[in-house]
Order: sequence, then structure tokens, then C-alpha cells
Amino acid sequence: MAYRDLRAFIDTLEKKGLLHRVKIEVDPILEIAEITDRMCKSKDGGKALFFEKVKGSRYPVVTNIFGSYERMCLALEVEKLDDIAERINNLLNQAPPKTLLEKLSMLPSLFELTKFLPKRVKKAPCQEVVNSEDPDLSIFPILKCWPGDGQPTDEGRFITFPMVFTKDPETGRPNCGMYRIHVYDKKTTGMHWHIHKDGARHYDKYKALNKRMPAAIAVGSDPAVIYSASAPLPEAVDEMLFASFLRKEPVELVKCITSDIEVPANSEIVIEGYLEPGELRPEGPFGDHTGFYSPIDLYPVFHVTCITHRRDLIYPATVVGKPPMEDCYMGKATERIFLPLMRLDFPEIVDINLPMEGVFHNAAIISIKKSYPGHAKKIIHGLWGKGQMMFSKLLIIVDDDVNVQDLSYTAWRVLNNVDWRRDVVIAEGPLDDLDHASNFPRYGAKMGIDATRKTRQEGMMRDWPEEIFMSDDIKRLVDKRWRDYGFQ
Repeated sequence: MAYRDLRAFIDTLEKKGLLHRVKIEVDPILEIAEITDRMCKSKDGGKALFFEKVKGSRYPVVTNIFGSYERMCLALEVEKLDDIAERINNLLNQAPPKTLLEKLSMLPSLFELTKFLPKRVKKAPCQEVVNSEDPDLSIFPILKCWPGDGQPTDEGRFITFPMVFTKDPETGRPNCGMYRIHVYDKKTTGMHWHIHKDGARHYDKYKALNKRMPAAIAVGSDPAVIYSASAPLPEAVDEMLFASFLRKEPVELVKCITSDIEVPANSEIVIEGYLEPGELRPEGPFGDHTGFYSPIDLYPVFHVTCITHRRDLIYPATVVGKPPMEDCYMGKATERIFLPLMRLDFPEIVDINLPMEGVFHNAAIISIKKSYPGHAKKIIHGLWGKGQMMFSKLLIIVDDDVNVQDLSYTAWRVLNNVDWRRDVVIAEGPLDDLDHASNFPRYGAKMGIDATRKTRQEGMMRDWPEEIFMSDDIKRLVDKRWRDYGFQ
């Protein structure tokens, strides 16, 4: 059964001993972030943190709720993250029915899909308190995470776990994305969406129409909804439909008070407002998930018109920085969940590893079942042309017998198998907005490495050597006699 809301998930974490309550007063300016950072970097991601008393606000803060493999699996209600990939794979790999019996056998799967359509409701917990007269963001315990956050003229507070809801003005198609929110004052914020994101495309369309753009920022929901806001879904896929699929129950949506934007009914807070076409303001700097500050740049301004929230709201926040952090585990969930979608275009892909140290756009290691000369380079160029894989600065392709989750063994194979002149591809193209190493913003060089075994057809002038393995008979003999050697 799906989590009812954020607090239901928190209750589960507490019952399983995966949540620590901080009972003394703490400061949302830097102190909570430092505590959270230490917890994230402790063994296995430590525990989720519940700060009961926060200076300057009567509402508690929760952090690090997704910050381990165990908590990420609990959030998505699976034993392992690959279970979701298996569900997706089963849906994608159904052959077209040929007989009446086959058509009838598909009905359960089709019925399952219809269950995932979001449900509209008229009353919602997120609208227990409504303030459209004098909405004030300062009542919430919004964090400042790093000393250099924000401009010198403000406190440097950012909403770090927002779900930003917009609509395409031409198609009416909704979108939900997770873009940090720089709080300027009690009624205005920055809207940090990158030019490649759907929210930015919606804004450009409103700007072309010279129309004010409605938007809403929801904070806090059940974990599947929060995760889905961060997922790299194609534009045509509704994030709330995907969340419904993950939680196996429809997401309940409610219409905002001041616009026709729909938001999760179980949200803790909903901040309604609008963006004026062409109005920009300096946003940042911000200590980002790369481990570096992203610099000040011009971004659209969000004006708050109404705030609704639960009476006893809980404020969720995430702290990003040098890995490992909480968002790393969300990224690893994306790695596992979206593998079947990658295989739709590249069925030869066996597995993928997005190392945390590469912050999910600096490196990807992919194993393939190689079938012909140049196969690995075909995958390199193909992946650079697909969705958010275009941001990958380094793609490493290995053979299907390499366990890419074992980074030590993979590094040994790669470093032994590569001739740098023959096997390296350098290309130029789009880069992630947060990449600071390129000469130009959002554009620069990237590298692909073909670390597969080479054949004569690929110009190899000698036979590829055989890898060393001990014989199975000797391994079994040593296993059997291990204690006889005097070992424990």
C-alpha cells in the first residue's frame, strides 16, 4: 500500500530505527546543513534526521530521508531498485497479441496501467491553511546550506526539495521538475531552471506570447512523488503519472487557489504564484551537488500570490555538496529504473554505472554485448544523442563480462584494454549547466573510451590475450582444505 504522505514515510523510517530526532534547538542557517552533511558521509548514509525545534520557526525540518540504499528502497516500496526496472521491462516487452486468447491475457496489464491515472480531488490536506492576503515565506524554516550561498544582500536561503509545477501554454501538458528556489524575500524567489529543462521551455513559450506564466511550488509529499520530480522523464511523460506507477496507486491532485495548476493534495506546503515574461534577477551563488558553488546568473523571478499548507506541516529539505550526499542515492535509483528505457534504443546494453563521484553527468560506465567492429563507438555516439545522456562528459564502454558495479575490477580492465590513440573519441556538444570546467557555459568537449576487447577487424595486429583465471578444480580443493592450512 502506498505511503499516504511524507509523514507516513517518516513514521516507517522511525519504526525501523532509520530516523534520528534532534530535540535541541538548531539554526537553519548552516547548522542543520553541517549536521546533515556529517550524517550523509557516515557509514551507509547514516539516518534520516528530524529536527524538532528550529530557530525562527515553529515548524520542524526533516533531512536525509533518501540518503541510503535501504531508505531509497523503502521510499519506493521495493526490495531492490532493480525491481522497478523489472516492472517497466515487463510492460515494454509485451509482444502484440495475435489471437483472442492473447488479447485477453493482456487485459490485466492494461488494467494495471489505467489504475495509475492521477485522481482529482476538491479538498486537500495541503490547503488546510490558506494565506492569499499576505503570504510570507519567512514563516518556514528554509535552510542556508553553505557559507557562500546567496548574494551579499540576502540570507542565502534556498528551498532545496521543491516540486515546481507548470503547464505548456500550447498543449496544456503539465510538468513537474525539481529546480532550486532562491528566496529573495517573503514574496519573491528565483526560479533556477536550466535552458534544457521543460519548465524553461514553458517559460519561453509564455515569453513569446507576452503572457504572465502561472506556476506552483509544492514542498513535501509522499516519497514517490518527490522522487518523480527529479526523474529525467521524456517531456511527453507526466511526472505524476510516473509517480502513480511507482506507488501503484493514483496520485491525488488538487487545483491551486489562484490558478488552474494542479499539485499533490498530500503536500506539506504549496506556494502559488507567477512569472512575468522577461523579468530576470541575479540568482545564486549556491553550493551545488557538484561540490562547487554555481555562480550568480540571471534567472526568472517567481512572485508569490498565495501560500497554502498543513496546520502541522513538516518541512523537508536536502543538502547537496561533495558526494556522497542524499541526492546520490536518488541518482542511483534513476540509474537502475531507467536502464530498460535505454535498452529500447540500445538492446545490446547489459548494465550501466553512474558513479557518485561523477555526480551523474560527468561519467557513465556501460557494459555491452559486443557484436561487430566499432560497436562500442556506435554506443558512445548514440548515447550522446539521447536525452540527458547528452550531458555525459565521459562514457566508458566495456564488454558484457565486466561487472560495472565493481569499480576496482572495471578500472583494471579499462586501463589494461585501452590504446589511447585508437580507442578514445573526443567530441563537442551540450554540457550540463553546472559544468564549470568548459570554456563556454553549457558547451564543451566530452570523451568516449572504447575499452572492449579489440579484433583484427578493428586494426588489432596481434591476438588479444586471455585473462588469467584459476582452474575450478583447484579452487574447490583449496576451499575444502582451507582450515587444514591453519586459516580460520
